[in-house]
Amino acid sequence: MTRRAAELDEELQEIEAIREARRTPESHAVTPETAREQLERNTEGMSDRIDTPGVDEVNDFEIEGPEGALPVRSYHPDAEAPHPVTVFFHGGGFVYGSPDTHDNVCRYLTDAADTLVLSVDYRKAPEHSFPAAVEDAYAAVEWADRFAGDLHGDPDRLAVAGDSAGGNLAAAVSLLARDRREGGGRLAAETPDIDRQVLIYPWLDPAGRFAFDSYAENREEDTSPEWLYGKYARSDVDAGNRYFAPLLAEDCSGLPPATVVTAGFDALRDEGFAYADRLQDAGVEVTMANYEAMNHGFVNLLGLVSRAHDAADLLAEDLRATFGE
Repeated sequence: MTRRAAELDEELQEIEAIREARRTPESHAVTPETAREQLERNTEGMSDRIDTPGVDEVNDFEIEGPEGALPVRSYHPDAEAPHPVTVFFHGGGFVYGSPDTHDNVCRYLTDAADTLVLSVDYRKAPEHSFPAAVEDAYAAVEWADRFAGDLHGDPDRLAVAGDSAGGNLAAAVSLLARDRREGGGRLAAETPDIDRQVLIYPWLDPAGRFAFDSYAENREEDTSPEWLYGKYARSDVDAGNRYFAPLLAEDCSGLPPATVVTAGFDALRDEGFAYADRLQDAGVEVTMANYEAMNHGFVNLLGLVSRAHDAADLLAEDLRATFGE
């Protein structure tokens, strides 16, 4: 199977030319605060061109997190309640990104899959290194399982989703929920039942210990993974933790069905393929879709890149099938 096209998609080439003309410093060359500001400004600057579907209602609120208030944004579909629930984790290398930078994706999924989407503004590194983001992500899923009914949601139909670092978190909380359930006792009884994990070009091994072809092929197209790893990991000891690097999980049985989306021009491409293979080998149902001429982050370009809509529609289709709609 060809995993990377001969050249980047023409629509994406135009976007990359615009980005190059802006001459914004690479994230690893500036402070985390500046990297966050750059991403927010870039997202806002493209907002008039990006497709942002309307939804019935959007609300920002806070839930009780492991270390205090945890901000969450809810997107409500214009459909008959109760709505299935999708907890979404944004990308950004665990260092930057927010519900604002992924607003259009959450709106699209809300509208196309008729799902209540809860977008989680988890704690970010380096101020909060691993496992803070995983703890926040799991706390949000627990909250959805217990209280989504207050938002006209149906916690008995529950999915997790995320892109890049958020894909890591979606995979990690799926593993954690499986492990707690299999551990038995009180924790098992209180563990959320996740029906699907949606992993969009997931970053499944932040330490980058595998010699995947995609690392060498696409190294120049991505923010320095070493810089991000250094911000997220407390030490190299974290690199061996399966909740830090889900690709290291020795046993993938009992995990929820997965949708895995990858991009040909993405250093993380082969991590997604490898995890999909691990899941399938363990008997887990997997939808695997590789977009050969796309690069990392393309799904955010709804309205600018045609294939972004194709990928988003695939995600929505799988969610609808999972929720029985």
